[in-house]
Amino acid sequence: MPSSTAVWQGGLEFSVNQDDHEFTIDGSAEFGGRDSGPRPKNLILTALIGCTGMDVVSILEKMKIRDYKLTVRASGEFTEEHPKIFRYIKIEYKFVGEDLPLSKIERAVELSQDKYCGVTEMLRGKMELSFDIILEKP
Repeated sequence: MPSSTAVWQGGLEFSVNQDDHEFTIDGSAEFGGRDSGPRPKNLILTALIGCTGMDVVSILEKMKIRDYKLTVRASGEFTEEHPKIFRYIKIEYKFVGEDLPLSKIERAVELSQDKYCGVTEMLRGKMELSFDIILEKP
C-alpha cells in the first residue's frame, strides 16, 4: 500500500518519506519557509507528468517506437481565492527523434490521458486540463 509520512522540521519545512524515498518539502520565504524543497501543491504537476510520461513510454514500447527522447513538462495557474487550487494545467510532450510517427504518438498520449493515467483522472473535472505534442528532429 502506498504511504507517505511528513515530519515537521520547523518553519514550513517537512522531511517526507514516501515509499522509502526521502525528500524535503517547504514553502517560500515570502510565506515563512526557507525554500529548501518543492511546494506541496506543485508536486501535483510532478505526479501528473510522471504518471502520464510512464504511460506514454510504455504504450510506445508496445507499438515498437523506441528511438526518441521525451521531455514532459506541466505548467499551471492557481485561482486567486482560497483555497488556491489549480485553475488549469497544461502538459507539453516534447519528442525528439527522426521520422517519429505522429499518429502513434498522438494515440499513446490520448490513451494515457483518457484511459490509463490515474493522476489525470483524479484531476479531471476539477480544472481545465490540456496538452500539446511537439515533435523535433535532433
